[in-house]
Amino acid sequence: MSLSTRLAVVLTMVGLISAALLVGVNLATRDRIAANKQKEIDEAITKVVPGSRVSEKIYEEKGFTLYAGKDEGEKLLGYAISAATGGFQDQILFIVGTNAELTRLNSLYILDQKETPGLGAKITDRNAFLRFWEGKDIRQRLMLRKPPVGMDELGPTEINTITGATVSSESVLAGVNGALEKTKRLKREGKLPVKE
Repeated sequence: MSLSTRLAVVLTMVGLISAALLVGVNLATRDRIAANKQKEIDEAITKVVPGSRVSEKIYEEKGFTLYAGKDEGEKLLGYAISAATGGFQDQILFIVGTNAELTRLNSLYILDQKETPGLGAKITDRNAFLRFWEGKDIRQRLMLRKPPVGMDELGPTEINTITGATVSSESVLAGVNGALEKTKRLKREGKLPVKE
């Protein structure tokens, strides 16, 4: 057997063994990763729908999942919407909570992002970005305020942009507005539970 044939056989064997190990690790960890991701979503739902103790998945399609947040007595408190939007670097995965009437946004929580550290990554910072979403009127589309202003100067549908990270701010805004519109459409079509 020539040297090149032996090298080819050895490299093939190493490749096959490596592939088998990767498949084994993937199979062994897949359920744990899914369980951890669902746990993170459940914790986020309790943050964006205050008082919720039970969450029920009521609608799902690619890149969009809708949960009903309920109290211990199964009373509907609001909706938690998990969705993805394209950011500056990659997808931004967020969850936003509303009241049961779909008139007020409770808060926004960023589940995953890969935006530029120190700039776009500030979308996860409460003081720099997330606090401006709390209690907003969602009967109309939300808008970005550029340049940013003080909290008392923001209108009921305005969100401060992050200076130097306009693309990330606009991406989150577009994603949230799109998710809210889809949820309102589902409610008009009678596909959502109503407040009891």
